[in-house]
Amino acid sequence: MTMQTAIFAGGCFWCMVEPFENLPGIEKVRSGYTGGTVANPTYDEVAAHMTGHTEAVKIWFDDDIVSYESLVELYWQLADPTDAMGQFADRGDTYRPVIFVKDDGQRQIATASKQALAASGRFDQPIVTTIEDAKPFYDAEEEHQQFYKKNPLREMLMMIPRKKYQHKYWSDKEDTSHGKA
Repeated sequence: MTMQTAIFAGGCFWCMVEPFENLPGIEKVRSGYTGGTVANPTYDEVAAHMTGHTEAVKIWFDDDIVSYESLVELYWQLADPTDAMGQFADRGDTYRPVIFVKDDGQRQIATASKQALAASGRFDQPIVTTIEDAKPFYDAEEEHQQFYKKNPLREMLMMIPRKKYQHKYWSDKEDTSHGKA
C-alpha cells in the first residue's frame, strides 16, 4: 500500500466528500481550508473572506488501487471548471475551483488533464480552474465532516446543480441494474 494525498477545491466542501469517499482505494476524505494566510482558520472566518482560504477536501488514497489521474478525472465532474469566482449558489473566492498539487508529478497529471478537458469541446467557455502548489490544509470543524451522512436531504438538494457535470459519476450511481454503486 502506497498512501498518497490529493487536495481539491470545487465550491462547497460538503458536496465534494461523498463522490471521492465512495471510490475504492480511498482511506479518508476531510473537509477543510487551504490556500490562505491565516493558521487554523474557522468556518466563520473563511466564510467572511478574512483568511484567503478556499474550502477544499483532502483525500488520502492508496495509489495501488486508485490513481491520482482517476481522482482528477472525477474532480472535473464535481465542479464547473469555467467559473472562477464560485460554484453554483456559492459565490466568491472561498469557493473557487483549484487543484492543489503537492509535487511535479501531480502538477503534470493535473495540467495534462486540464488541457485535455479544454480541447475536448465539452465546454464553450475557457477552463479557468487553477492548478496551485499545495499549502497547509486545516481540517474544518467536526460538524462539516461527512455532511452528506449527517444531512442527506440538504446534500441531495445541493448536488442538483452539479449533476450536469457528473456524467460518469451519476450514471454509475443511478444505474443500479448492473450492480454499480
